Amino acid sequence: MIPLWDTQAHKRPPVFTVLLILANLAVFGHEVWLGLQGGGALDAFVTRHALVPARLLAGWDDEAQWLTLGSHLFLHGGVAHVLGNCWFLWIFGNNAEDKLGSLRYLLFYVVSGLGAAALQVAVDPSSTVPMVGASGAISGVLGMYFILLPTAWIVTLVPWIVPVVPVPAFVFLLLWFALQMWSGTGELMSGGAGEGGVAWWAHAGGFLSGVLLVLWAKAGGRRSRR
Repeated sequence: MIPLWDTQAHKRPPVFTVLLILANLAVFGHEVWLGLQGGGALDAFVTRHALVPARLLAGWDDEAQWLTLGSHLFLHGGVAHVLGNCWFLWIFGNNAEDKLGSLRYLLFYVVSGLGAAALQVAVDPSSTVPMVGASGAISGVLGMYFILLPTAWIVTLVPWIVPVVPVPAFVFLLLWFALQMWSGTGELMSGGAGEGGVAWWAHAGGFLSGVLLVLWAKAGGRRSRR
């Protein structure tokens, strides 16, 4: 399923959503430029800034390795990868930011990205496959949306079934999360996580992080009002 737009209007400008999209596009533009230079510059850049679970755990006392927990969130493996991530971020991020406020939204985005990486590393700590992409953090945005706006409508393209159909957000996001879990479990049973080119467990970890962060924020709000 491909989300086309949601029907929920946002009241405030999605400042950080736009800035995150621009940052992802800018870093990808730098990757393209490095690729045009040749000489292995792009490979060296990606190798240095991608998250590699086995390398991270082996070099736990190396600050450069821990920095990849953040840097890998801005790298992408191709045009479809970066545009797909930016599209999901725009559709779900603008209203999540509107509901949470810009600074808390940005904090939750970053923490979700860390939670996504943590689960992927925990599931496959010996992996030497570089992990790149903002999808872990963006999965956290989907988790935020799931709690904040479960009854919003997501106008969705469903190839081969119904061309365009409105779907309740909680249905769309539950199906999306179920797909990540199903795919991740399938890869584990076949002998590896992330070996197929998609970090399914990072998606699941990011989504769960976003859900838990919003629930925690809501619980804190209720306590403060009392």
